[in-house]
Amino acid sequence: MEMVQGSTLLLYAVIAVIALVVLIAKFKMNPFIVLIVVSVILGLVVGMPMASIVKSYETGVGGALGHIALVVGLGTMFGKMMAESGGAERIANTLIGAFGPKRVHWAMMVVALIVGLPVFFEVGFVLLIPIAFNVAKRTGTNMIMVGIPMVAGLSVVHGLIPPHPAALFAVTAYNADIGRTIMYALIVGIPTAIIAGPLFAKLISRFVVPNPDNPLIAQFVEEDKKRELPGFGITIFTILLPVALMLIGSWADLFFTPKTFANDFLRLMGNSVIALLIATLVSFYTFGKARGFDRESILKFTTECLAPIAGITLIVGAGAGFGRILIDGGVSKAIVELANNAHLSPLLLGWFVAALIRVATGSATVAMTTACGIVAPIVTAGGVAVRPELMVLATGAGSLILSHVNDGGFWLVKEYFNMTVTETFKTWTVCETIISVVALLLTLGLATVV
Repeated sequence: MEMVQGSTLLLYAVIAVIALVVLIAKFKMNPFIVLIVVSVILGLVVGMPMASIVKSYETGVGGALGHIALVVGLGTMFGKMMAESGGAERIANTLIGAFGPKRVHWAMMVVALIVGLPVFFEVGFVLLIPIAFNVAKRTGTNMIMVGIPMVAGLSVVHGLIPPHPAALFAVTAYNADIGRTIMYALIVGIPTAIIAGPLFAKLISRFVVPNPDNPLIAQFVEEDKKRELPGFGITIFTILLPVALMLIGSWADLFFTPKTFANDFLRLMGNSVIALLIATLVSFYTFGKARGFDRESILKFTTECLAPIAGITLIVGAGAGFGRILIDGGVSKAIVELANNAHLSPLLLGWFVAALIRVATGSATVAMTTACGIVAPIVTAGGVAVRPELMVLATGAGSLILSHVNDGGFWLVKEYFNMTVTETFKTWTVCETIISVVALLLTLGLATVV
């Protein structure tokens, strides 16, 4: 059977996405099953060789879960220790005290911007979710009001600001200056996070209220007990330990010559999985033994917290498998051709190509790295005078648009916030799209000045 090409291929991809949404949202079917079924049917319809459809799907699932399962597993154990010891409550109380109960949504955005700097979106998410649950519970606030500013802050730093791997890759691809890129990224990123985070959350939380009966809240929020909470200093040290390790890892070349043992060792310590593993082990002491818990209690906490995340992890993997079928079925390639024929200005082209790849693959990192590979040679060959640092920002902004059912982040937010698919579209998808469009507009504005 011939592989389907061009606009027909794009049409089939759109139909597949609509089918997913309708089956999950309207017919209340299990997302994990629906994602597998629709992926296989799409592979058949676009003419992928039958022998390679399941293999392709498994590659997508395995690629995502290889990282996410480890991160979510370790992050959940870490979060559980933070909750049981009262560490999450300590941070929540401090934030509520500093910002006031009426402005906790601003607090969550600020914390996410700081914590998100060196960590992948998923890592930042699992680190901060216990705090978000606690803040929402203590202030009686809708989870959307607290959660959306948090994911907006994480998303902005993930897509725009080095040392994030995709942003770093873009800096190299466009020959941009890293210091200047970070400066411009902050000028664009902070107002973007404010608009897509606290301001949007204030508006949308009036219309979307997730089901408060959330099984995960029980894992991360301790009922009000009269107990002594851990100190703020030790709590902050434990939470920021993985963040610090990842930052040191990304700066390894500043401390030691590349390819030496010391450099490789720092990079290993800075790997997100190792950094989280170290932090989780440290939390067994700071949030465990030091708080009077014995080994049996710690074992009980770390075992019982894994059950609720099993379903989430599988659904995230299934979404990534669907993304892989779109790539191997040729949808991404068809989208790239569409973008190349559009004849746009370099900044718009970078944004447009990244946006199309993001919609097709569901991954901001894949969208940004692929778009740089396509757009950088075109910009160089065209000889157009455009700041390479702004190309990094425009491409990063495009890579964040319209997160939907083929994005692991979509399912992560949906499941943790206990929302329906439709509610997730109204909140998370719109939030991501606001980030993408506002960041592009601010980048275009900056281009007229610098």
